Amino acid sequence: MALTSPREERRVPNIKMPWIIPLCLLCFTPVICGTSFQQFRVDGFFGDSNIGAINMFKWAMQQLNMENLKHPGTPNANYLTQSVTGDDPFEAGNHVCEAIKNGSRVIFGPFTRASANHVQSIGRSLQIPVLQAHWDPRDLITNSFSRDRIPAHVNLYPSYGNLSHGFREIIQQFGWKNLTVLYEDDDGLIRAQEILKLEPDIHVYLRKMEDHPEMLYRMFIDMKDKKEYRVVLDCKTSNIFSILQKALQCNALTEDFHYFLTNLDLHMVDLESFKYSGANITGVSLIDINSRVVAEVKSKIAESFSSNDAPYSPFYNGPQEITTELAFIYDSVRLLGEALNGTLASRKKLNFSQAVGCGRSPAWEDGRDFYDFIKSSTVFDGLTGKVQLGNFGERNMFKLNIYQLSNSNLKHIGFWEPPNSLTMQLIHRNKTRNPGLATYKVVVVLVEPYVIKKDGKYEGFCIDIMDALAQRLNFRYEVIESPNNVYGNCMEFNNGTVSCDGMVKMLVDQQVDMAITGFTITHSRAKYIDFTKPFMNLGITVLFRKPKPDPPQLMSFLAPLDNTVWAGIITVFLGISLVLLITARFTPYEWINPHPCDPTTEEVENQFTPLSSLWYVIAALMQQGCELAPVAVSTRTLAAVWWFFTLILISSYTANLAAFLTVENVVSPIESAEDLASQTEIKFGTTEGGSTMDFFKSSNNPTYLKMFDIMERANPPVWANIEEGERRVLQGDYAYLSESSSIEYRVERNCDLMQVGNWLDSKGYGIGLPKDSDLTDEVSREVIKLQEEQIIQSMYDKWWKQKKDVDCSGGKTQTTNPLTMQNVGGIFLVLMIGTFFGLIVALGEFLWIARQNARKYKSHWRSEICKEFRFEWKCGKSYKDSTENVLQSIPLTKSYVKANGGQDITYDTNTSDDVT
Repeated sequence: MALTSPREERRVPNIKMPWIIPLCLLCFTPVICGTSFQQFRVDGFFGDSNIGAINMFKWAMQQLNMENLKHPGTPNANYLTQSVTGDDPFEAGNHVCEAIKNGSRVIFGPFTRASANHVQSIGRSLQIPVLQAHWDPRDLITNSFSRDRIPAHVNLYPSYGNLSHGFREIIQQFGWKNLTVLYEDDDGLIRAQEILKLEPDIHVYLRKMEDHPEMLYRMFIDMKDKKEYRVVLDCKTSNIFSILQKALQCNALTEDFHYFLTNLDLHMVDLESFKYSGANITGVSLIDINSRVVAEVKSKIAESFSSNDAPYSPFYNGPQEITTELAFIYDSVRLLGEALNGTLASRKKLNFSQAVGCGRSPAWEDGRDFYDFIKSSTVFDGLTGKVQLGNFGERNMFKLNIYQLSNSNLKHIGFWEPPNSLTMQLIHRNKTRNPGLATYKVVVVLVEPYVIKKDGKYEGFCIDIMDALAQRLNFRYEVIESPNNVYGNCMEFNNGTVSCDGMVKMLVDQQVDMAITGFTITHSRAKYIDFTKPFMNLGITVLFRKPKPDPPQLMSFLAPLDNTVWAGIITVFLGISLVLLITARFTPYEWINPHPCDPTTEEVENQFTPLSSLWYVIAALMQQGCELAPVAVSTRTLAAVWWFFTLILISSYTANLAAFLTVENVVSPIESAEDLASQTEIKFGTTEGGSTMDFFKSSNNPTYLKMFDIMERANPPVWANIEEGERRVLQGDYAYLSESSSIEYRVERNCDLMQVGNWLDSKGYGIGLPKDSDLTDEVSREVIKLQEEQIIQSMYDKWWKQKKDVDCSGGKTQTTNPLTMQNVGGIFLVLMIGTFFGLIVALGEFLWIARQNARKYKSHWRSEICKEFRFEWKCGKSYKDSTENVLQSIPLTKSYVKANGGQDITYDTNTSDDVT
């Protein structure tokens, strides 16, 4: 819940945050849910004009409250921001006392050292936690405090000793023999004390920068004359650009100079003007500008504020980057959140409502406990790295990221962690010509999609790459077409002479500065020209026409199941019908009175005859119903397992049938290059004089040598460029061998073409340059960066995937195989087990009834079994006399009770008399 002081309202408008609805829900959730949140007040004190810091504090606190919604029971923070004068400790103290009197239990800021010390004293006196982040030369780890007067403040800014020690180790790693410290105020001189300890190993000069352009100019001229080339620059962020600009004007920013900046906001300075100065500019930052946490926070801020909300954003109309101060504010709020989670986990109830004031009121009783929760919070990854505090609230764990200005941007070259962990790899900046001072000639071969000439202008995949390189290296280029559109190569003769052609010849003769297209890096070419790192990896493969699918067959509806499965279905159909018939005749419960209303009938009937059994089984298989309904447990068991069998079988058949109707059964006559070499009907070829032909010509693989021999002796010739090769492939009985990238481009645009087999080799496309060109390393580094940043991949997608008129992805899929016994054998097994179980139940029913009849009529049970067994095997009879022994012990069930004239009639099975 945000509160705003009257003082602030005169300076900063109320922030119109887009998450106002969630915050309203936050306020009313306790009422809706029937619970009450514990609330406390937080006050933030900031400088008069520090609107960005105020906005970051408000945004971070709102993020904290929204996060607390996920943890019921976590106290909710009501926050207030106030503006104070940075150099007036008395005013700051009055505002803090007033805030504490009004219920504030956590103080953020002030973030200036003059007022911060006074606020720390108030917090320590009243045991109110104070969260700050500012440079403080005092050592916080001291034994002068008693247990009851332990510091109640936290400073996320790294301790003076650790930070200065890191600067000293980095400078030692540079290997300097002398250095000059440039500082602009007394604080800078204090920060230089640790660097002065490098004496006598390194001679240190101190120079104070005057706030006057003429004096600054003279200072740099004097440094240049005295060859003070190693410089430590300590100044405010707002002054870095003007100081370096003055050094550039004085020619004190050349390749002889190395500047080390101690300011932690180097990433906020526009260093574009100094990229090609030649000087080595190195700096440090607590923020890893490439980290996931920084990217996520920047993304959240961008989502939270539209362009119209810029005055309320933490960036406040500045660059969309996070300053160290904003990062400290965000991490301080995160630290408070971790402390609140700690109180929740420990079930510690803090009394936020105790009256506390700067007069004679007692200190906050729970203040020390809350402070302990803050400084012992779980380590978390913040914007300034991992955040962990020591016993006195000092920041001991941090990572000092080291950056160096390259020709493109600030590059992360290492880091330092206390106490003595340094990892750093400097970029060696050679004295090379400045790319921005020239217009280069670039030779190309016109091949889609690499280079395309349209309306007198050039475009394509390789042109996009050249545009990106020109923008990054700040140069212009002129496109020249290769004579006869030839890539070129060099050939050595026995007399020692070398003959080159195409683009290679133009590079060897230094007629051009670069060559780019689908230009393969080969050993033969690399002997005479230089290549950059490959911008695309590829291999040789085969372009072939898609075979036509087989026409559909008349009996294609049988295809979803294998022949063995169909045979199994017929077998189990007949088998289950027979077993059902036998079981129904053996079990006495299937012999029922055909006229339930007449209990005196002399006959009982069995509904399962041979034909009706077949009909019942086939009806279930076809997912249809019939009038037959099993009565006995044994026959119902058989019916159940048969239903289960048909359920799985029909579902599998239906699914596979749908697949068969949407696929095409295509069989290609060739599947690899080996298939091409082993047949004679299909001709194959490639580009004459290209790298693909050289691959086959110089290969040690017998198959590839055989293929080259076939191509060389072919009549008519099979050599063709990519366009001619595609045309001949579409005509039929021809395969074209080329780089996979070119073939993929053709396949994406013609649904009648396909790529056959795997790559025959692995190679790459690179940018060609004259031998020993001083551009090679610079261009190679930029090519690697374009790959790492996925820019080249996006260019590839643009020209291969997006710029096309057809879509071949919606065609039919590959061949679907019929289901075999291995796929559906399980349901056959279940069917057999269920059938066996049904037979066992039927046999048990049969024997039990026979034994009951034998007891009733005092006959031998074996004779009863034999008598019934002989009858059951007379399959032609479905009726028998009801007075036969087998049914005498089976009572009529309630299902035989029928309505007679509006009255229920129950039959006594012993007397056959009506009982009304």
